[in-house]
Amino acid sequence: MDILKQLLGRLHPLVVHLPIGFIIAGLLLQFVDRKKKEFTKVISLIYLWGAYVAVLACITGYLQYLGEGYSFNSVKIHLWSGIATALCCFILWARLATVSFAAMLQKIPVLVISGLLFVLISFTGHQGGNITHGEDYLVEPLPNTLKAALGYAVFEEKEIVLSETDWESAVFYTDVIAPILNNNCVSCHNPKKAKGELLLHSEEGILTSGENGPVLTAHHPEKSDLFLRMELPKSNDRHMPPDGKRQPSKEAIKLVETWIAKGHPFTTTIGELKLPKSLFAPYFPKSEVMDYPPTEIAAAATDSIHYVKNFGLHVAPISEGTNYLKVSALNLPTFTNADAPYLNAIAPQIALLDLGGTQITDDICTALAKLPNLTRVQLDHTQLTGSQLEQLKSLQYLKSINLSYTNFKEEYLSVLTECKALEKVVLFNPEHHKTGTEYLNNGKTAVEYGNYTLPVIASDSIVY
Repeated sequence: MDILKQLLGRLHPLVVHLPIGFIIAGLLLQFVDRKKKEFTKVISLIYLWGAYVAVLACITGYLQYLGEGYSFNSVKIHLWSGIATALCCFILWARLATVSFAAMLQKIPVLVISGLLFVLISFTGHQGGNITHGEDYLVEPLPNTLKAALGYAVFEEKEIVLSETDWESAVFYTDVIAPILNNNCVSCHNPKKAKGELLLHSEEGILTSGENGPVLTAHHPEKSDLFLRMELPKSNDRHMPPDGKRQPSKEAIKLVETWIAKGHPFTTTIGELKLPKSLFAPYFPKSEVMDYPPTEIAAAATDSIHYVKNFGLHVAPISEGTNYLKVSALNLPTFTNADAPYLNAIAPQIALLDLGGTQITDDICTALAKLPNLTRVQLDHTQLTGSQLEQLKSLQYLKSINLSYTNFKEEYLSVLTECKALEKVVLFNPEHHKTGTEYLNNGKTAVEYGNYTLPVIASDSIVY
């Protein structure tokens, strides 16, 4: 029986649109027929059908309230206004159909009942939307200043930023959990608007409030409603925050789970709880990844840049605010070792160099070693074997080297570990038997072999 109640209750979002459609259709026909009165019988029949489905919507809505854990205070206005809407539909039908048992209704102007019905259906629908999406759903995109002017509570987002050096000294609740709750929950669970009689803005509220009792069970996240509702799929009506509201990230939900599992302490530091640093990875300052050295360099002479461009190489600034350059031989596949001296004109400014697909050999390493600020270099689709890569160890800023589809011999791979700043070596080549990623230099340098094999899925065999 409970299953049937839940099933019928979940039909409410579908059924509730039927009375809205009938009522709006009836009101529009009334407006069109206001002078000739040709469609009065049809309009009265529309309102009768609207009344029937409005009653059905009330029943399914009530069943949803019983089965989904809503508090009565949160649904009572919507419920009573829905009942009033159904009753008003019956009254308007009786008035237009001039039924004998409702002769007294003939004294009431149709326009008055129609206007009341329009107000009721609008108000009822608005209340239902508030239950589903929250009272501030419509104004949520507005700037905080405008929301405050309209009388809505404004909650400033609290950013979680942990220090790389003393992250363990941060108080787990104050510096991590409280901002998560503030950013995702407090807009609906605060002293001005306590949905489900739950307050999540303070320690006292978290521990004692809640229509159905406390939402935390120390050391048992699997028994704590605060965590369980976050973890439910968004399609579930019990999921919190409701659909349309900002949702916490998976990492944030994991932190809430960990906090409850540790007994939901309010004053204990991360270090005292002995929590791993990996839990807090998203909340450490993101270091800016630059494709050029962190030092300033004088701008290359305009004549020098034109000299290199006129030879056929593409030269462009890496970004605004820096004088470092990227140079590419994309349109000059005939580039050889003998052409390397052209790079000397702007050697100090070259940070990115693409010589892929050219005629260079291992001897090019002698020229590359003369580019002191080289950060990333592409040597793919060339004849390199790697025999002279040792010369590159003098490049203190070299972070990445692409040797895909070359004749590279893995016996020279260990030479690259002497490049102190090297982070990535790309060695895509179907002829290599290795796949995936390996690490050198104690995990500091990633060697990417590619050759990934994707699993075959059913749709791969479909012919369109």
